[in-house]
Amino acid sequence: MFSKRILQLSPSQTVAIDVKAKEFKRQGISVINLSVGEPNFVTPKNIQKAAKKALDQGYTFYTSPAGIIELREAIAIKLKKENRISYDPSQIIVGAGNKQIIYNIFQVLCNKGDEVIIPIPTWSTFVEQVKLAEGTPVLVKLKPPFKLKAQDVINALTPKTKILLLNSPSNPTGAMIDPDELKKIADIAVKKNILVISDEIYEKLTYTQKHISIASINDEIKQHTITTNGLSKSYAMTGWRVGYAAGPKEIIAKMISLQSQMLTQTASISQYASVEALTGDQSSIESMQKAFAKRRDFCMKQLDKIKKLSYIKPEGAFYLFISVEKLLGKKYPTATLWAEALLEKEKIAVVPGEAFFYPGYIRMSYAASDEDLQEAMQRLERFVTSSTQ
Repeated sequence: MFSKRILQLSPSQTVAIDVKAKEFKRQGISVINLSVGEPNFVTPKNIQKAAKKALDQGYTFYTSPAGIIELREAIAIKLKKENRISYDPSQIIVGAGNKQIIYNIFQVLCNKGDEVIIPIPTWSTFVEQVKLAEGTPVLVKLKPPFKLKAQDVINALTPKTKILLLNSPSNPTGAMIDPDELKKIADIAVKKNILVISDEIYEKLTYTQKHISIASINDEIKQHTITTNGLSKSYAMTGWRVGYAAGPKEIIAKMISLQSQMLTQTASISQYASVEALTGDQSSIESMQKAFAKRRDFCMKQLDKIKKLSYIKPEGAFYLFISVEKLLGKKYPTATLWAEALLEKEKIAVVPGEAFFYPGYIRMSYAASDEDLQEAMQRLERFVTSSTQ
């Protein structure tokens, strides 16, 4: 009955855990949900007002599949000013979130058997979307501190390699590619004629070094790169579903054609609100980034007190990728079972490393309130202490 594509698809564990945590909350159970990659902040007021204005002015009709020109122009200005990449609006497409945009890219570029290099640990959606496009994911295992190097790419190359996927800062580790390595990776992609998808959704949430877009390094790598981003993380707009890509005109044109048959466009009101997000007051970004930095430091300080847990200091995003390997054994042989017990016994929702193709770890989001994080750390310490006695 079902297609082979859908039968080989694995559902999102992150979404499943988030659903389970929310079900506990609906039952009146005090759950602290640190599983989902979602800022706990409400969308800034100026963006909300722009959406209301768009409604009042009747902007409720279909838009171009590529996105409204005002938003694509705003994205072009943003990319030139902040990322040092120049694109014409015709080289930009707007979609229903970064996830849908990346799906479009794989559908447009992948043929059966084309290999896509994906460093792990990684967001499982990348792998599943490659499979849906009949491509072959080539998983490159990174060791702590989980920073991709040029040699890792070289080691993974085969005659079938077509795409290299980059995500810096990374989900789930928060690691960033070092600038020197990024330049070397760019040289490899150009020399080997490999396309690069650069997912830069966490670019504004960095703590130790400034984000660099690989497409800004030189014109050659720019011609090989599709840069993707969205407004979910930086502007606390997860539910608005706005993502975008910029790249070679011929690739973007095919993505627009696909979108015209699949989605038509993302919500018109969300698009007009996004224009304000990109062109209006940016102070909310700075305040949110400072809050995340404070929460990161608090969580690390508390984790340092819990024996047998270890982590790498995140350079960006809002996750801690924590090793629980020293706590696994007969009682909890896998991180998945360990995380399930943590949810059942202490009502803390985290995502096991298996969801990121990296067993022995858990991902904990610190995009939660200070109060929730304080309580979560107490519960986590209690669980670790009780489970090791």
